[in-house]
Amino acid sequence: MSMTAQPEPQRAILVLEDGAYYCGYAFGAEADAEGEVVFNTGMTGYQEICTDPSYRGQIVTLTYPLIGNYGVNQDDVESRRPWLQALVVREYTPEYSNWRAVDDLHDYLYRHGIPGMHSADTRALVRHLRTFGVKRGVLVRVTDEMLPRGPDGPAMWLTGRTPGTQELVAQLTERAKRIIPLSEQPLVEAVTIDAPVHLDNAGGPRVVVMDCGLKQNIARSLVRLGADVTIVPYGTPLDEVLRLRPQGVLVGNGPGDPEAAHRAVSLLRDLVEQNRRDMRLPVMGICLGHQLLGLAIGAHTSRLKFGHRGGNQPVKDLRTGRVYITTQNHGFQVDAQSIPPKSGFYVSHINLNDQSVEGLAHPDLPVWSVQYHPEGAPGPQDNQYLFEQFLQKVVKTTA
Repeated sequence: MSMTAQPEPQRAILVLEDGAYYCGYAFGAEADAEGEVVFNTGMTGYQEICTDPSYRGQIVTLTYPLIGNYGVNQDDVESRRPWLQALVVREYTPEYSNWRAVDDLHDYLYRHGIPGMHSADTRALVRHLRTFGVKRGVLVRVTDEMLPRGPDGPAMWLTGRTPGTQELVAQLTERAKRIIPLSEQPLVEAVTIDAPVHLDNAGGPRVVVMDCGLKQNIARSLVRLGADVTIVPYGTPLDEVLRLRPQGVLVGNGPGDPEAAHRAVSLLRDLVEQNRRDMRLPVMGICLGHQLLGLAIGAHTSRLKFGHRGGNQPVKDLRTGRVYITTQNHGFQVDAQSIPPKSGFYVSHINLNDQSVEGLAHPDLPVWSVQYHPEGAPGPQDNQYLFEQFLQKVVKTTA
């Protein structure tokens, strides 16, 4: 049961930039939120989703209807705190049942200042986002009298023509004016560590992981396979990375537009050039790291209509013809046509739903990337073999 007193249900509303709106009831923190409204199609894993730093700056809608039924535990966190702006669900249950649970989702979000809305028509919201693309939005608590009425309600509400809502309208108007595109937000620096962290596995292959908003299960997966892992902050230059005497380098996931993460692009460009000259240092990119590698080799990135978020994305390995079901969380892609032929890199994987690029590889250099999440937290664990392949390259190259 919740230890934080849950008062009488308070109404809440999510208003999108195009005027569409969705009503429900508030839970979590007593706060408003603004951000990019996205959806995740996973059937489990709301705690991992909440703590995935890639959701920084986003209001996340879950398509699975029942949320909160297994509570919150101390094991299934992917970073030190939840990073999403707000959580929107169909049905929230405060009474959880799971042997590992130590808290309920309402309390967890409340303590971290994250608002939520339940009893929303998430099906209608997701259909809207799939049809018209991802939208900016604001989620606010309101009274029944403040809710829009009729088909013209949203526009009237947002422009201040609804009687008795002038203060709220002013807040919304100011918030809407202050919305900063994700491409201009320094989200990477906001979620990363500020000093190296060493996960000692003495005698194992030495891997340096750059933290651009890293999910913990990426590091855990490498350690479980015997790697000696050092996590370094975003922006660590090549000379400092090499000072750690790595036998492999991994750049993981993170939030926002990859073009805003200039220092990580610079590191990957330097690593590629080092490998072209005289050094054989295996490099792997995951999710944002994949997009950053694309930029480092001279390709371009672009925003997807509504992104890939969930544990059911089909990906085909073009080299073997095998199809994998993958976990993903991203709103940008590497444009296949923009990959410079002179770079030598080619598309190794594609998404079978929209044919977008899911992997990059080089015929000679030990540098490669995947758009999806091999660690699968939450999601299928089918792709953990990619970490094994990475460490095999590390051992082979440094033997």
